[in-house]
Amino acid sequence: MKAWKKEDIKVLLQLFTLFFKLGPSTFGGGYAMIAAIEREIVNKKAWLKPGEIGDMVSVAGSAPGGVAVNSAAFVGYKLAGVLGAVVAVFAITLPTFLIVLILSILGMLFQDVPKVQAALKGVHAAVVALIIVAAYKIGRASIMDIPTLLIACISVLLLLFTPLHSIYLILGGPVAGVAIIAVKKVLGLSAQTEKQVKDQQADLNYLEYYI
Repeated sequence: MKAWKKEDIKVLLQLFTLFFKLGPSTFGGGYAMIAAIEREIVNKKAWLKPGEIGDMVSVAGSAPGGVAVNSAAFVGYKLAGVLGAVVAVFAITLPTFLIVLILSILGMLFQDVPKVQAALKGVHAAVVALIIVAAYKIGRASIMDIPTLLIACISVLLLLFTPLHSIYLILGGPVAGVAIIAVKKVLGLSAQTEKQVKDQQADLNYLEYYI
């Protein structure tokens, strides 16, 4: 059995504290949380490199379950293995569970109050901004040349104007990426697989919620 070191326990406590704090920022779904995750994990704690955020979102979005929970599992496993993933997932879901429980009770009591309905409309509008910022940050790290730009644009058009299920795009993305790399190698072109991103402090302030 592995003997736990003080450093291991410290990492687990840091994981729990961070994701417990980030949990309430998942209003509107996990994608609205990506900007906050990047700010904390990349810019402040340097647990991930800027380019790894795109990898995290790709894995979290393609796996079953919520993006926020899957992202927490990704980071937790990278830092502290299986136990780290368990701690991170528990930490990020606990505050959300408590908030939903309380809001459900309050919603039943005040669901017909106009001010409450207006407040929810305001939250919906703010969530749109969070998702746009997250998409911009991920795109800046993931779109590195014309082929990747074309893949992104075609995917958006297919989602908007066809009934194609997103799972086919998730499965088709890796196939297209491998094919593009293979063609570039045959043609003797450089095959870049990671974008060089300067490690700098975020220049945007993200809307976050804390307990």
